[in-house]
Amino acid sequence: MANFLTRGANGLMDWVNARAPGMMPVYRKHMTEYYAPKNFNLWYYFGSLALLVLVNQIVTGIFLTMHFKPSAAEAFSSVEYIMRDVEWGWLIRYMHSTGASLFFIVVYLHMFRGLMYGSYQKPRELVWILGMLIYLVLMAEAFMGYVLPWGQMSFWGAKVIISLFGAIPVIGNGLTEWIMGDYLPGDATLNRFFALHVIALPLVLLLLVVLHLGALHEVGSNNPDGIDIKYGPKGNRWDAAKPKDGIPFHPYYTVKDLVGVGFFLMLAAFIIFFAPSFGGWFLEHDNFTEANRLVTPEHIKPVWYFTPYYAMLRVVPSFFAIKLWGVLVMFAAIAVLFMVPWLDRSPVKSYRYRGLLSKLMLGLFAVCFLWLGKIGAGPGTDPVETIIGQVLTFLYFAFFITMPLWTKLDKTKPVPERVTMHD
Repeated sequence: MANFLTRGANGLMDWVNARAPGMMPVYRKHMTEYYAPKNFNLWYYFGSLALLVLVNQIVTGIFLTMHFKPSAAEAFSSVEYIMRDVEWGWLIRYMHSTGASLFFIVVYLHMFRGLMYGSYQKPRELVWILGMLIYLVLMAEAFMGYVLPWGQMSFWGAKVIISLFGAIPVIGNGLTEWIMGDYLPGDATLNRFFALHVIALPLVLLLLVVLHLGALHEVGSNNPDGIDIKYGPKGNRWDAAKPKDGIPFHPYYTVKDLVGVGFFLMLAAFIIFFAPSFGGWFLEHDNFTEANRLVTPEHIKPVWYFTPYYAMLRVVPSFFAIKLWGVLVMFAAIAVLFMVPWLDRSPVKSYRYRGLLSKLMLGLFAVCFLWLGKIGAGPGTDPVETIIGQVLTFLYFAFFITMPLWTKLDKTKPVPERVTMHD
């Protein structure tokens, strides 16, 4: 039986290769002949998991669009129809809503791994920039998708976030009306957000993912040691076709990633079947109520993955009655991430071989981001919490502003000649 399947698979590959000879070299370049370092660890699961969740979001999103009606009068009831009357509709909806939060979890962990191991340093600056563009498009995609169910938090969240553009001098009010298509979020807003969420942004996202992977495979993957894999016994590409420090991505890492996928799917299934709202973090309780422009929720706040930036927006005071400062700080907090490859002056990529100062700074940055997320998810009425948020915002930016200094001054350990943790 095994021989029959092998012959069948080989025959199919020969048939395809004879009719599309350009496909096999691409497959070999990016799979069987793409050599990745032998010492990948747990942190290297999250890239493949992000790709898995992207596929889940696209597939479940297609099924949801078959029954969703993008209008203020019918959007909320169409979601209820999906949940109650469409066969397995509740499962597809929860797979999509839970997938959105899981997407950001794996993306944040993927980004943190890049910061830990210096995956943004030369020659991988373009890989980092493309990854940050993916993050930016993902945020826009998630925001527009969050508005579509037309619950209370969807409506008021859209009103608050879109109104931020009104802080821009001269063109602010006109720009706000142009984005919403009206003076308040309504039919026009839902229709354009639906078109962008379902068609335009997914296409941009897929293009950026392909470019991100293509750029990565051109320069090769980074690893926990932060050094490039060496080829052959003497360590250069002319010694041998196969690198001594690397293994083919397929089948070795594809099989390894299946282990992570299995564990991840079990975790996702537990959330979907037993805690789809995750205590109000994945699906806010106010969003189970239809949007009402005459009733304001007690606490207007975005979904958890936006709360660190929302906290920065909220804690920055409005100097001279100008609200623009908080908006600038919020967008600057995202924009500064694009500059990391040029701010880091350390001769060592991986934090494994950096000194205590670099490790403390990265740990402080992670604490600031998580704590700001907690503050942004709160009511924002505690003056002590506001002061703490201002201090954390200062430390967040201080991490990047002072990065050229402390990365250059920090002591480093000797970096091994070849990647470690292998024979």
